[in-house]
Amino acid sequence: MTALPALAAHPSPYAGGGGFHWWFLFFPFGFVLFWVLVAVLVRLLVVRRWGGRGLGPGGARRDSAEQTLATRFAAGDIDEREYRARLGVLRAAPPDAG
Repeated sequence: MTALPALAAHPSPYAGGGGFHWWFLFFPFGFVLFWVLVAVLVRLLVVRRWGGRGLGPGGARRDSAEQTLATRFAAGDIDEREYRARLGVLRAAPPDAG
C-alpha cells in the first residue's frame, strides 16, 4: 500500500482552485486558424513564385489568341500580311466560337 500515499502527494491539475481551464475551449478555433494561415501563406508563396495570373490548368499560361498572334509576328514566324489576315479572322469571330 505504499503507492497510495505517493499518488496523494501529486495534486490534480484542478487542485488549488484552478477549476476548469476555459481557454481549452478555444483550441479548435486555434487549430483551424493555424491551418487557414498555413494555406494562405502557401497560396501567397505560389502566386509570388510562379506568377499566378494567367495560369491555366496544369500551369500552362493562358494567352489570348491575339497575344499569341502578336508574339508570333514579333518573333518573325509570320509576315505582316498573314498577321493582318489572321487578326481580322480573330476579331470577326464570336468569342465563344471554338
